[in-house]
Amino acid sequence: MTVSTKGVIVSALALATAIMPSHASATIKVGDRAPRFEMTLIDGSKISSTDLHGQVVILNFWATWCGPCKAELPLLDTYYRLRKDNGLRVFAVATEDSLPAYKLKPVFAALAIPSARRIKGAFGVMGALPTNYIIDRAGVVRYAKPGAFDLADLNTLLVPLLNEPAPTP
Repeated sequence: MTVSTKGVIVSALALATAIMPSHASATIKVGDRAPRFEMTLIDGSKISSTDLHGQVVILNFWATWCGPCKAELPLLDTYYRLRKDNGLRVFAVATEDSLPAYKLKPVFAALAIPSARRIKGAFGVMGALPTNYIIDRAGVVRYAKPGAFDLADLNTLLVPLLNEPAPTP
């Protein structure tokens, strides 16, 4: 086998591994109670699923090299700015192969949505980027799919959830 053939095989295996669904995220199903998670934000602070109880949460997995991800982030940011007072929280979770935190900080300085560098728990990329999850106020997974949102998707999925009352503790 030539060096270039080995390089192609290694690259193909790496790509296949990167786009395959993570074992953990494959167990997350719409209608199930969301598994607990904890994120480390780009500023070093931590936030957990317990902290977000009673809010509608979008977990958006993205990468700097992903064209649809880069197009989706400004839409998610604008939507968050318009709906945050209704209990919407949006988190952009950078994949491990994305840029280092110091290079991401300028990107997120202009955005209102926080960026997470790490997430502990079952959530992850489901075969392609971006991957999005929506968790309702009661902590139930209401959406779990790869692919970018458009405005119509966000309105269809989120408006009913944001109109639901927060559960009583």
